[in-house]
Amino acid sequence: MTMTTAEADKILSANFAPWVLELGLSVEALGEDRALLRLPWSKRLSREGGGLSGQALMAAADTATVIAVSAARGTFVPMTTVQQSTSFQRAVTGSDVLLEAVLTKIGRRMAFADVTMTDAASGALAARASTVYALLG
Repeated sequence: MTMTTAEADKILSANFAPWVLELGLSVEALGEDRALLRLPWSKRLSREGGGLSGQALMAAADTATVIAVSAARGTFVPMTTVQQSTSFQRAVTGSDVLLEAVLTKIGRRMAFADVTMTDAASGALAARASTVYALLG
């Protein structure tokens, strides 16, 4: 059975630090090997010049991967980030960001994902991340 977006939103609220919850992430869609999250635009998350901060994007990519792994497993399991590499391609100003985390491999103890981050208004690619997780449960 595929996890619902409501179930995934509950995973967000129950398992993430308050500062991550303050990003305002919401789960837009789920698949057996992926999760699509929305990071709403906030001036509070922008840097000088109005671009969304890289730290917010990296935290959102990390969170999207946890949701994708949870969707693949059918439930949340304890996990920890082993590695994340992010490449920024263009600034996002005044627009939400859509983050799609796609699992490239999931095993009993490790999960690997690629995350694309796009400007929701223009569809332009803003950043990419590669993530590796250790599954603890």
